[in-house]
Amino acid sequence: MQFSVSHERDTAFKSEGLRAFFEYRDLGMRDATDGRVVAHVIRARTGESAVSQKHYHNVEFQMVYCLKGWIKFDYEGVGEVLIEAGTCVHQPPGIRHTELGHSQDLELLEIVMPADFETVTL
Repeated sequence: MQFSVSHERDTAFKSEGLRAFFEYRDLGMRDATDGRVVAHVIRARTGESAVSQKHYHNVEFQMVYCLKGWIKFDYEGVGEVLIEAGTCVHQPPGIRHTELGHSQDLELLEIVMPADFETVTL
C-alpha cells in the first residue's frame, strides 16, 4: 500500500466505465491499495438518460455517497430508494438492483472492494 493524493477536478472525468450514461473520475485508490479498493466520483453525462437493467455486483463492500442531485434505485427485498445529496448507502454484496432514474446534476462518491469486480446483468 502507498500514500495517494488526487487534486484533479473536472478534466479527470472519463466516459469509460460501467455505465455509458455516467462519467467517472478515478481517485487513485486502486493503485494505492494494490487493487483492493476502487474509489471514484461518478457524475451524470449531459443529455444522457439512465438505461439500466436489473443487476448485482460481486463485491466484498460497496458504499455510495451522494454529493449532488439525486438517483433512484429499486433494490430487491427493499423497494424503491431515493438517494439525494447527503445520503450514504451501503449496498450489501450481491443485492439485486435497478436504477430508475437520476438528475442531470448527479454526482456520487463510490467506494468498492475489490477494485476489479464483476457486474452480473439479469
